[in-house]
Amino acid sequence: MAAADSNGPPSQDTATVNTTKPDQESARLQAALSKADWPLLHRLCRQALRKNGRNLSAHRLLGYALMQQRKTEDAITAFSQALAQWPNDAELLINFGNLYLEQARHSEAYPLLKKVCALRPTQAICWIKLSQCCYFLSQHDEGFHASQKAAALARNDEERVAALMQSAIQRRELGQVREAVQDCDTAITLQPHNAGNYTNKLLFMLADPQSDASDLHQAARQFAAVFETPQQAHWPRFAERDRAPWRRLKIGFVSPDLRDHAVMYFVEGLLAQLDRRQFEVFAFFLYPRGDAVTERVQRHVDHFIHLARCTPAEQAAAIRSHEIDIVVDLAGHTGHNALLALASKPAPIQVSWLGYPATTGLAAMDYRFTDEVTDPVDAQDQYSEQLYRLPSFFCCYRPLLRNPLWRYQPAYAVRPTPALTAGDITFGSCNNLGKLTDEVLALWGEVLRTVPGSRLLIEGKNLGNEAFAESYRARCESLGIDTKRLELVGLDRNNQYLTYHRIDIALDPFPLTGGTTTCDVLWMGVPIVSMIGASFKSRIGTGILNYLGRTEWLAETPGDYVRIAQGLAADVQALNRLRLGLRDAMEASALMREDLFNHSIAEGLRAMWIQWAARMLHPETPEAQTRVIQDWLSDVPEEWSHSPAPGVGLKPGQRVSQQETHQRLQDLVEIAKAAPPPVSADTAGCQITDNHWIAVTELAETMLCAVPHDALALACLAEVEHAHGHTEFAVTYLQHATRAMGIGSASTA
Repeated sequence: MAAADSNGPPSQDTATVNTTKPDQESARLQAALSKADWPLLHRLCRQALRKNGRNLSAHRLLGYALMQQRKTEDAITAFSQALAQWPNDAELLINFGNLYLEQARHSEAYPLLKKVCALRPTQAICWIKLSQCCYFLSQHDEGFHASQKAAALARNDEERVAALMQSAIQRRELGQVREAVQDCDTAITLQPHNAGNYTNKLLFMLADPQSDASDLHQAARQFAAVFETPQQAHWPRFAERDRAPWRRLKIGFVSPDLRDHAVMYFVEGLLAQLDRRQFEVFAFFLYPRGDAVTERVQRHVDHFIHLARCTPAEQAAAIRSHEIDIVVDLAGHTGHNALLALASKPAPIQVSWLGYPATTGLAAMDYRFTDEVTDPVDAQDQYSEQLYRLPSFFCCYRPLLRNPLWRYQPAYAVRPTPALTAGDITFGSCNNLGKLTDEVLALWGEVLRTVPGSRLLIEGKNLGNEAFAESYRARCESLGIDTKRLELVGLDRNNQYLTYHRIDIALDPFPLTGGTTTCDVLWMGVPIVSMIGASFKSRIGTGILNYLGRTEWLAETPGDYVRIAQGLAADVQALNRLRLGLRDAMEASALMREDLFNHSIAEGLRAMWIQWAARMLHPETPEAQTRVIQDWLSDVPEEWSHSPAPGVGLKPGQRVSQQETHQRLQDLVEIAKAAPPPVSADTAGCQITDNHWIAVTELAETMLCAVPHDALALACLAEVEHAHGHTEFAVTYLQHATRAMGIGSASTA
């Protein structure tokens, strides 16, 4: 989520600096600060502190200088040492808190920023930063309150805009989508050259029932007019680029979301297995902090480049320096995006895909990957990009991103529909609460009234907070939902899939339909009712159910929606049979066939390259372009007619074959078997503690993240569990291994 950025140099508050006239030393510090000479400022601060360890000005500026040099841990140490001496200095606190915000360490920033607001209750910037922090901690009521305090205290347009953006961000999470868009419009009027204002507006418009695809296109073109048009005259022509049609291409995936994020449910398999005979894979990471998923990405790709905290010009320069042939942007108009960099056209071909369900508005973006269903046939007018329609669904799903091995554990096997024991139907939604508009909730109330005894379960951020839950319950009641039949569940991301065991039928919101959540519930065996919309953002459910072969769950009108939900609820035994077969149907469908999907993407990237090369060769003659393409197509490398052999990234820069990984796994198992037996399960519980078996587990997990359902890796995990006396887990892994070899089924329990 984009947020207003108020990171400037720390102000020198004369009320807290014990001098009235700067001495020579202070003057040197200020001169270095004014010149933004961070190494010099760092050195001068160290010198000043050696002379006087209680020099407040030097303490303040040291941490800031280290921040600017991206020496994060050193800056944290400097701020911590300074606060030990000056625990109530607001300047230190806000800059330390700001550093934590930049590093996505929000729980550590929160108490610092709370204290800042207590010390400086009349300064808008303090409340702005607190609101920003509250968003990431899902404390939206407090965040909204802080944004309103900031708005009332704002002294200039910069502070007013920052307060408006925080207000919009919190409003969206509180279901006030239209008001959030209006806040953004006001901010754009005040600061038309602040890109974050446009990003947030476009993001919030997605859930606004009053905003259609043409409105999104118009707003995106407004963004382009401000930020792209001035750069177009300076776009490179790439005349020197090798235009050989079949050479190995450099593909650069640009994203802030190569981490624990919804995008990665659909891109990890591609990064792991995009045909390395044809492509060299680069990842440009835009988020300030990685995690375990990021570490996996670093193993999957050939090159991983950190671009967080780089300016757009620096980001573009990095892409150019690596001579990327095709950039694939995975963010669009979402937070921490690289659109300002991509507006300068750093690569010959630039493609929009996945992260944002509408147009970027940029002429610099040549194509957009989509499919034949999710974008309607007349959708081209809604995009600045040329639509490239894949022969299958526009992305490919993997479940349980955060804990890949849980995919194979008994707790996540499909269970019988809960109505068999509960007696009544439970409808449910686990979507982002920002998608649940008043129109959505009102229709769900009608579903409840139509199905006697039914209940509605809503899982979402902050619903575990009683005050927030009570407010949300009151909103639902005002929209016609019987709150006695309503269950609100706070989001626990580690238990999210377990919530699906409690839901008989899922309800998809509209006009911004679910994506990841829809795939999640279907994989867990839960059928879903979805509304057919007019554009991509409102047709993701339509695409998913089409490619699953379940178009009967798609509604064209609110009346259809209620009727389909009622029909599914009418026969519990039929609902249970449906549930028990749904995972197998999902995994067999185009929604989860990574081999087919990766091949389609590879074909698309190659087709884009060939068309570009032909245009470069014959820029004025379309007929000549067609002829040269036909000539090239008759000379496709013969080896590419065979599927690529899967590879496994063991660590950054080390990619080996699936066969070699198998051998390493077998060797590790033999070593583990020859070692003394591990501690018994009675004393160790379900934890794997023996180092030899840990090595087997880690390599098997690495293998399965690269090649899901690898039979040998699953069999090795069965060996691990058997050695530790975990019979149930061992049997489950063996069931999955045999299924992977085409024997039996392991999706139900």
